[in-house]
Amino acid sequence: MNEPQSLGYLERLTLQLIAGASLLPEEVAARHADFLKSHQNADGGWSGREGPSDLYYTSFALRALTILGQLEGPLAFRARDFLSSRMTTQQSWVDLLALVYGGKLLEAACDASPFDGQEKGWSERIAGSLANLRRPDGGYAKSIEGQAGSTYQSFLVAICLELMGCPIDDPEGLERFFLGQRQEDGGFLEIRVAKRSGANPTAAAAGGLRVLGHSSPSTFDGICQFLLDLQGEEGGVHANTRIPMPDVLSTFTACTTLWDLGALSELDLRAAQKFVESMERPGGGFAGFAMDPAEDVEYTFYGLGAMALLAAARLEMEG
Repeated sequence: MNEPQSLGYLERLTLQLIAGASLLPEEVAARHADFLKSHQNADGGWSGREGPSDLYYTSFALRALTILGQLEGPLAFRARDFLSSRMTTQQSWVDLLALVYGGKLLEAACDASPFDGQEKGWSERIAGSLANLRRPDGGYAKSIEGQAGSTYQSFLVAICLELMGCPIDDPEGLERFFLGQRQEDGGFLEIRVAKRSGANPTAAAAGGLRVLGHSSPSTFDGICQFLLDLQGEEGGVHANTRIPMPDVLSTFTACTTLWDLGALSELDLRAAQKFVESMERPGGGFAGFAMDPAEDVEYTFYGLGAMALLAAARLEMEG
């Protein structure tokens, strides 16, 4: 597994993505950077494929610009102003997590923090709000109305608390929740009533367990084999065994997890790279899957992230 563990999960991943992105051809990096920059709205945020600026998509744009070394200057300060404008408004749980992560990226990249001027103890208040999502099964639900823990939401909460430097209440209970989602095939369910393991909940569970310090080789070996088995003939990773085509999100999360667990070299790297490159658009940006009619900033992050991880892995193998 990759170390040092003194760094947080997202810190380690971001550093690896930056290192891998530096290996991409200059014209490729520039094309996608231009795409991201051109889609920043006047209020400093980014949209999905339609509609106004959105914290969720803004977070992905900031992540993509960070790994390209382009989160700087007026663009960053406009993004800071957008995030600052949302600090005092009611947000969904997903948007709240995106706000925290986007703000931390801006803090690290250019000292343009949207958290400046916030009342003391804001992070503790967010942590307290997130505690309302905790369920008796040990996980965190997707909403206040949710009756059971979600693997992905539990992962998001764990990394959000880690980013803010807040402790996780009852980490043993959260670890038991993640392990309780594991299936015989080595993969994990998103919710307990799901019918089959998936690439993305498995990656989320692996990340959550890493945050918690779980170290069982059998757990992680099973995760790696499950993800490796989801790589299809097209080179990309399928979301689960019933989905007929691979997608960029599943390929990125699988690459991330395999890298973190020291097993990315076991993937067919050339085939995976070819698949991700096929999702690039000539004017910049990435689509999500073969029949996807358009590109957006979320899939652009996944595409760039996967290309960065694959480039670094190929260099390590060939060097």
